[in-house]
Amino acid sequence: MKVVVVGCTHAGTASIVNIAKLYPEAKITVYERNDNISFLSCGIALYVGGVIKDPNGLFYSSPEALKELGVNTKMLHDVLEINTENKKIKVKNLKTNEEFEDDYDKLILTTGSWPIQPKIEGYELENILLSKNFQHSNTIIEKAKEAKNIVVIGAGYIGVELVEAFEMGGKQVTLIDAEERILSKYLDKEFTDLAEATFKEKGVTLALKELVTKFEGENGKVSKVITDKGEYQTDLVILCIGFKPNTYLVENQVDMLPNKAIKVNEYMQTSAKDVYAAGDSCAIVYNPTGKHKYIPLATNAVRMGTLVALNLVEPKVKYMGTQGTSGIKIYNHNIASTGLIENCAIDEGLKVETVTVKDNVRPEFMPTYEEAILKVVFEKESRRILGAQIISNADMTQSINTISVCIQNKMTIDELAFVDFFFQPHYNKPWNLLNMAGQMAR
Repeated sequence: MKVVVVGCTHAGTASIVNIAKLYPEAKITVYERNDNISFLSCGIALYVGGVIKDPNGLFYSSPEALKELGVNTKMLHDVLEINTENKKIKVKNLKTNEEFEDDYDKLILTTGSWPIQPKIEGYELENILLSKNFQHSNTIIEKAKEAKNIVVIGAGYIGVELVEAFEMGGKQVTLIDAEERILSKYLDKEFTDLAEATFKEKGVTLALKELVTKFEGENGKVSKVITDKGEYQTDLVILCIGFKPNTYLVENQVDMLPNKAIKVNEYMQTSAKDVYAAGDSCAIVYNPTGKHKYIPLATNAVRMGTLVALNLVEPKVKYMGTQGTSGIKIYNHNIASTGLIENCAIDEGLKVETVTVKDNVRPEFMPTYEEAILKVVFEKESRRILGAQIISNADMTQSINTISVCIQNKMTIDELAFVDFFFQPHYNKPWNLLNMAGQMAR
């Protein structure tokens, strides 16, 4: 069995390692256009902020490790064309510029995603950077050393984390986003209000509900960001607007969402025979709605890549779907969410109700205790749990992993009221926050 893998970050690495173990007779070739694999981009802000001293810790595998598994590891090789009907690919060696063809029995597309790059006047100016891979992070660190004013465009997870890292490094930071709130896809307003207040206390300028229209520069370097409502002096701009799937190689050859994310079934199969996909290049079923959704998270990628290996010869193990569960730490705020927030549920046309619990996470007789805010979103008629969010100075984020399981198993808010959770004064109260949410909803 000849297996070709295109791209090797999280999903690619997971699929390769498991295929090599499950099918030692398989001839595996991986084509990767970078010179490294398995970079944990979720650690970029920690690296930029100096929390991570040794960047090697951000890699959990290497080309050498794959070679030891018997994988034909082709680094700095760019796949130019894919023909899924003839099972052939065209490849370019980026070191020699040589072009050649290869064929396959099974093709695995783990081509990942790439930052969205808007066509804004002045974009070609120096010091306007992306934040995705290891090279990007090193460039950001080097450029930030000389920068006093930094503008981050995009208030998603990566943008928000970079703003904190830059502020803690003594920079004057401006965060620009077209939405009226930060993290608007992950958290409802009562949660983002708390995080935004902390950023303002730290001196961060929040330019929300503003659209960037132009970059201006001096001596070829960016010096000003112009929006539809103002202008901001800067020495460095980081674009964190979002990601788009890298799927142009198989466009019109496999079924895709409108944003060009590859649709895969529960066994990671695409609509093309013997072609599998995993990771940020594709979309999987989103359990709160039952529809395919594009959710580029490392956790999804690793699961999907592993399932490709398990289902490569025959369909054996179904993907259980995703809730898009994620977490973030902003200064002292420990925040996590899963499934649909209230605003997004309404946008999906769902009739929902919510319940919010505000309580100290452990008994008041303890020497210290912190308040937590938990919000659960559930469907009005069926009472099925659709999503949840939590924020606290104490780390209560694992509660959201529990809710993720509840959503995956289609539990109702009423069932949550009496789920068996332990009580120990060091950690919680006799009634867990999740129990309390279910009881309030009843």
